[in-house]
This record gives sequence, structure tokens and C-alpha cells, in this order.
Amino acid sequence: PALFMENARKGSIVSRANSIGSTSASSVPNTDDEDSDYHQESYKESHKDQRRRAHTQAEQKRRDAIKKGYNDLQAIVPTCEQQDFSIGSQKLSKAIVLQKTIDYIQFLHKEKKKQEEEVSTLRKDVMALKIMKVNYEQIVKAHQDNPNEGKNQVSDEVKFNVFQGIMDSLFQSFNASVSVTSFQELSACVFSWIEEQCKPQTLRDVVIRVLHKVKSQLY
Repeated sequence: PALFMENARKGSIVSRANSIGSTSASSVPNTDDEDSDYHQESYKESHKDQRRRAHTQAEQKRRDAIKKGYNDLQAIVPTCEQQDFSIGSQKLSKAIVLQKTIDYIQFLHKEKKKQEEEVSTLRKDVMALKIMKVNYEQIVKAHQDNPNEGKNQVSDEVKFNVFQGIMDSLFQSFNASVSVTSFQELSACVFSWIEEQCKPQTLRDVVIRVLHKVKSQLY
């Protein structure tokens, strides 16, 4: 019995000690876990602020780039310059700047096409001049190779008579067809005379008639 009572007393003491230990442990805060949660929450909030700040900076850069682009367009496009001083220093809207830019680009495209056509015409003229140059060089070379060939050529007087006969025939038809009562009527009559009297077949007939006339006078 004495041993049983001693064991019971020791068990009661251990039980009370465990109870006191558990109560003390529950009343003391777990500082390690709370510190970890606090730092994690602070990190999350800081990362969110950084993302928000980076987004704001990127948006500001985008707006600055757009603003600079519109300012550059106004400086480049001549039609974007302010001409109406009655409205003061009112700034052009973005829609107007874009429309004026589109109009100016279309104008430049037309000018480019016009210049390309002019360049094409000039190239054709250059090619024709080169052909004429080659022909004249061949003529000069032929005369140099045959110096006696020009002795049988007609005189300058005969050439002048042929030219005079052609011009006289043309002037007669011109004088009969063209009226000079007004500049407008003169212009209309001149174009009509050119279309009727300066056709290749008509000029050919005139030249043949004049040549026969000059030939009959010479022989």
C-alpha cells in the first residue's frame, strides 16, 4: 500500500507539471512563425508596389513617345503650321494632325509619280539624242571618206527656193483659214488649220508639188 500511494503521488505531480507546461506554452507567443508571416506579407506588398510603379513608368514613356511623335509630325508636315492667328496659340488636335499628314503623304506620292514620268521622258529624249549623234557622226564620216560627193549637191539658192515654195503654200492656206478678229478665235483657227493642213500626206503633196515646180525652172 505504501508503494502504491507513492506511485500515485508521483503520477499526480507529473500530470500537474505537464498541465502547467502546456498552459505556459500556449500563453507564450510563437515569435518565429509570426515574424515569417509578417516578412512574407511585407514582401508581397512591396512586390505589388514595384509592379504598379513599373507599369506607371511604362505608361508614361508610351504617352511621351506618342506626344513626341505628334510634335515631330507637326514640325515636318508644312500644312500643320498654324496660319489662323485669330485662334491664338490653340493646339491642333491629334485627328487634324493625322489627317493633314495623310494629305501631305498623298501629295508627295503624286509628286513622285509626276517626277518619275518626267524622268522617263528625259531618258527617252537622251536616247533619241544619242541616236541622232550616232547618225550625224556616220554622215560626217561618210563625207570625210568621199570628199568629192558634195560636188553634185544643189546650191543654197535652190534649197531656199524649195523652202520658200513650201512656206508660201502653207501661208496661203493659213491666211485663208485663220481669222485674227480675237485671240480666242485665232487660237481655235490655228489648231484647226494644223489638224487639216499639216497632216503628213498633205505636207507630202505640197513638197512634191514645189519640187516639181523648182525642177521645171532649173531644166
